[in-house]
Amino acid sequence: MDEIIICRNIKKLRKQNHFTLEKLAELAGLTKGYLSKVERSEKAPPYSTLNKIAGALGIEVTRFFEKNSEPLTDTRISLQKNNQGPVIKATSQLSGYDYEVLGADKPGKNMEPFIIHAPAEITKMYAHEGEEFMYVLEGRLEFVYGETTYILEQGDNVYFDSCVPHSGKSLGDGKTRILVIIYFYKRNRQ
Repeated sequence: MDEIIICRNIKKLRKQNHFTLEKLAELAGLTKGYLSKVERSEKAPPYSTLNKIAGALGIEVTRFFEKNSEPLTDTRISLQKNNQGPVIKATSQLSGYDYEVLGADKPGKNMEPFIIHAPAEITKMYAHEGEEFMYVLEGRLEFVYGETTYILEQGDNVYFDSCVPHSGKSLGDGKTRILVIIYFYKRNRQ
């Protein structure tokens, strides 16, 4: 159900900003057909795609997730208690990984934290602006960065320029859980 809300919120926020499909697709670096498919889907797109769309709309990516938490009066801090509000979980139908969005709404933030449940197979390589930090919470991960492959285990971490194609997959039984933080050099704001 959360994923349907994400897709519907993309369309709602696009219309609130008076963007056509063509304009938003162009600003986000997507095709009009793909964006239309995302808006009609019942499955959320990859987190990197959500971030592109949010950047093109000039909003925080968390706006797609309709969190029910009370805003803090001090906009310099954002706090999300473990027992307040739902943790938003989604599955990317295109890449096969599950993710949990972390971090409540803080205006002007440059980092996007989330937890990825790595898939069993690599189906896509990712490349985007910024830097990325990954910390293996549990399991083992085969991490591919450019032409090099690394094996990461629980407690291992990697910090890298995310413009280089990268991806990963779980090794062994069960899915690997990874804390991921993406830092964007510049936010694509209107």
